[in-house]
Amino acid sequence: MTLDPTKMKGWQIAEAAEATMKPVAALAAELGLQSDEVVPQGHNLAKLDFQRALARLGDGPAAKYIDVAGMTPTPLGEGKTTTTIGLVQGLGRLGKRATGAIRQPSSGPTFNVKGSAAGGGLSQVIPLGPLSIRLTGDIDCITNAHNLAMVALTARMQHEANYDDAHLSQRSLKRLDIDPGRVTMGWAMDFCAQALRNIRIGLGGKMDGLEMDCGFQMSVSSEVMAILAVAQDLKDLRERMGRIVVAYDRKGREVTTADLEVDGAMTAWLVDAINPTLLQTLEGQGILVHAGPFANIALGQSSIIADLLGTRLSEYHVTESGFGADIGYEKFWNVKCRLSGLRPHAVVLVVTVRALKMHGGGPAVKPGLPLSGDYTAENLGLLEAGCENMLAHIGIIKQSGVRPVVCVNRFTTDTDAELAMVRRVAEQAGARAAVSDQWMRGGDGARELAEAVMEACEEPGDFKYLYDLETPLRKRIELIATRIYGADGVCYTEQALEKAKAIESDPRARELATCMVKTHLSLSDDPNRKGRPTGWMLAIRDFLVYKGAGLIAPVAGTIKLMPGTSSNPAFRRIDIDVETGRVQGLF
Repeated sequence: MTLDPTKMKGWQIAEAAEATMKPVAALAAELGLQSDEVVPQGHNLAKLDFQRALARLGDGPAAKYIDVAGMTPTPLGEGKTTTTIGLVQGLGRLGKRATGAIRQPSSGPTFNVKGSAAGGGLSQVIPLGPLSIRLTGDIDCITNAHNLAMVALTARMQHEANYDDAHLSQRSLKRLDIDPGRVTMGWAMDFCAQALRNIRIGLGGKMDGLEMDCGFQMSVSSEVMAILAVAQDLKDLRERMGRIVVAYDRKGREVTTADLEVDGAMTAWLVDAINPTLLQTLEGQGILVHAGPFANIALGQSSIIADLLGTRLSEYHVTESGFGADIGYEKFWNVKCRLSGLRPHAVVLVVTVRALKMHGGGPAVKPGLPLSGDYTAENLGLLEAGCENMLAHIGIIKQSGVRPVVCVNRFTTDTDAELAMVRRVAEQAGARAAVSDQWMRGGDGARELAEAVMEACEEPGDFKYLYDLETPLRKRIELIATRIYGADGVCYTEQALEKAKAIESDPRARELATCMVKTHLSLSDDPNRKGRPTGWMLAIRDFLVYKGAGLIAPVAGTIKLMPGTSSNPAFRRIDIDVETGRVQGLF
């Protein structure tokens, strides 16, 4: 059967390809995994016992390590996962053993606007249905572990409010004296539910909990997800789970999950989730799926575990960072690489003519509405102006000591003149450039990109961090704001400044990485400012402290940890075939 992306929807291509996909046992064997390192989850999925595999593989030759980042996207996304998968396929077409690591799709975007994060066209990860909905249950486990902490916290607060110390002592409990006004954790769910951002709980009587303000966040923004992304083994995961700060007592002291004696039970939810899941591309290469998306409100990286394993199983391992280089790559560079010890041999910057035109002053791009003709007809003026955004991202990557490879992800409406302009501007800025057509032609369409990446991997690099660990928190933020985002400086709300000073007064704080929370729709903190904004100050309004994950998250602008569902969500088009049980309508 000929698979034609111009005539078939993404889920139809995936469904057709799944009929001939490799059994997961055969795929694992091709990667050099032994049977006791593979835990099948049906015919086409498997969890990988990474600790057993890494113990056997040891410190042998490691793969070339490639990160895929992007320019500032439109709300529709620019095909970064499609490019990641296409690059793995393209390397395969050149005879190279390649693997990839991507983040597990969240139900939020899958059932909302953006759709599943499985790639697209002829560069997808399959099986699509399981990948997009539940997979092997990792996000469910994250959600339950997170909410178990909240159950422990709220139950303890109720019991301490209703009973005296003698009653608590009979149950081997010490009064924690938690301050209801300083609870730092909320509830989690994996949907975009704006109605749950701010809620009041404990309504009713004294047996219905302590009445207080609370709210929900996306499961993928949970500190538990961040811990899964950065943990290097089960022991590390267990230790980190006990350091999660859930609240403060009335004297301002931290109350942790260990204080609530819930950290062990939370970890029990994650015993299987710590193992990455093995899937495959449409062309049969192995893809490790682990950790979650949303680099604007979370770490947004495929896991360290997946990358440590992938670099031992292949010649080239391609990993994915969320959103633009200002967010995803900055965190990959200064947080993930610092923790993992891995260094990229090449960095791919995904750009599209569509997004460049938007940044050049084109009409607003709105999900669910038709694109303006400016995006489907040649317009070199808009395109040239929008290249400023690409140049900013090229500059960000070059600051890390790596020469980027710009991938122009080709859309069917792009003209030769437009593609040539983007290539020329990128090369003049000192980047390699390749036009890639993996959506339309799969691995064959990504050959030029794969060749450029292989060349980049052989080029000597001078990888260096933006700041060292001795750099104070506010100086780190200033460096990120001015050198990465292009801001003139940083301003703080009174509350944020007070928190920053308190964090800086703690000598242990310098051990914590800085993980910015900022809109992905602009280099600035205002999603409406396109292109390469100038003459602005980064506005920090709060700080989130994730001591389990080892992160301090400065919150910029008005971004929220719980996105909202649109008026035309994807769930309206998702259904099942009642004869086969297959999910249809994804994307």
